[in-house]
Amino acid sequence: MGNTEKATHVRSSQLRARASGKAGPILLRREMIAFVPACGLALLWIGPEAMVLLGFTAILVGWMTRPLPIPPEDEDDDRDPATGLPEKEAAVEAFADILEEAREQMRPSACLVLGIDSVDQLLRQLHRDEFDLLLRRMGERLGAQLRAGDQVARWDGAEFAVLLKPTPRLNLEGMIQLCGRLQDALAEPYSISAREVTLSAYVGFRLLRRSDLEAREPFDANLLLAEAEAAARDAHRIGPGAIRAFSQSAGGAKTVGHSLARDCGDSLEAGHITAFFCPQISTDTGEICGIEVKPRWLHRECGMLDESQILPAIEAAGLIERFSEVLLFETFGALREFDRRGEAVGPASLLLPIPQLDNPKLIERLAWECDRFSIAPERLSFVSPQASVARLAEDLVDHNLRALRRLGCRIELAGFGTGPISADTMRKLAPERLRIDRPFIAGIDHNAENQKLVAAIASMAENLRMTTLAEGVASIAEHAMLGQLGCSAVQGPAIAPPMPPEDFHDWAERHRAKLEATPRLDLRKG
Repeated sequence: MGNTEKATHVRSSQLRARASGKAGPILLRREMIAFVPACGLALLWIGPEAMVLLGFTAILVGWMTRPLPIPPEDEDDDRDPATGLPEKEAAVEAFADILEEAREQMRPSACLVLGIDSVDQLLRQLHRDEFDLLLRRMGERLGAQLRAGDQVARWDGAEFAVLLKPTPRLNLEGMIQLCGRLQDALAEPYSISAREVTLSAYVGFRLLRRSDLEAREPFDANLLLAEAEAAARDAHRIGPGAIRAFSQSAGGAKTVGHSLARDCGDSLEAGHITAFFCPQISTDTGEICGIEVKPRWLHRECGMLDESQILPAIEAAGLIERFSEVLLFETFGALREFDRRGEAVGPASLLLPIPQLDNPKLIERLAWECDRFSIAPERLSFVSPQASVARLAEDLVDHNLRALRRLGCRIELAGFGTGPISADTMRKLAPERLRIDRPFIAGIDHNAENQKLVAAIASMAENLRMTTLAEGVASIAEHAMLGQLGCSAVQGPAIAPPMPPEDFHDWAERHRAKLEATPRLDLRKG
């Protein structure tokens, strides 16, 4: 053992001795040597009594100046070594305390789970210690965006959990804004080993509302965090930068397999899944009063597929976001072309898939697309399926539908009459048009029962200042009867099938020419 190693060993022994409070006998310490001559002189000059007094004083001074034990450093096993943040188990315990405080104060709380979208790509670019440094910086940025009392913890992998303390002003709108702020903070470039690193993050959150706090059952912190994690998984599956709120109906849903799901992504990007347009005709004037966007997929093996086959495959593949973007892009392009040609086609009706109603960024992206294409939101009419009615009680669904109306978009209720709808539901949804399903229309020219039902629906809609659209009209006789019963507009095979834009233009020209050639009665004369 070298001199340096010996000195280090001696120093370590001394530190261990000090930490344990054992620094050796007091009388054998080097500081006590200074008292030896003094004791001898005291014995020689004064006598034994003075020597004993001086010796006792030396012992007292030595005891009072003894080295105190060094308290051992706290070893926090609940801290993540990479980020210095609490780990998963500690986060669950901390959130349990927050939930108890929320129940006592009757104030809302929430938990979020955030993660890196392209974590595999970052792991290929960075060494492990560089990636750990990136995670530490992310944790610091998250903490800087939160209030005093809110907590950040390390979750699984490249994920973080954010725990929000109870607050009286925590609502859905505030949660969406907070998620956006956290994403913006994480999206700022990082300087890692002289390299600039950028990333995007997905977020899932579980909001604990005041109505939840009024329930008698105690809350399970582990379960609520698992629900936030499930929402984060859903956001990660949808695409980069997605935000999802947990809902009971969505939380238990599982992505099912579909035979066409594996081809959806490539077909969307290749332009094989595209928008066709179906005209809607006014029963009063015969003019085009609207168009409906219908997806069509020219599959290499199955031929032309319609929406009943496309939508299940798209949902199974988790591509609803991308699918909606493609249809919206093609719809805006078609509306702009109609404007260039001077063709008045009315608003465009698009199906609003149920998973889209869970997207907190739906309104923001839609407003951005309207500005980009210079298309007024009033020219879009979103068709809410019957299944969405059951979810109007959910905050996020209700929020998005209300925001669509504030933006200026129209709302249509599909499948009216096929399920129970309360008066409160109608007030919340506030549709501008009711869509009458095919079963009520089939054979209406000779079916008296269907005539009564459709007449009642049309009368109710008129009293509520709503219009009606009959779907799937298959004959001229059905078209004529629907006009007599007060239905506002019709669409279906008897009018025209869904067509690509170039075919729609040709059909529209022929239809207008036919209307101009039809004799009209001038009711103002006579």
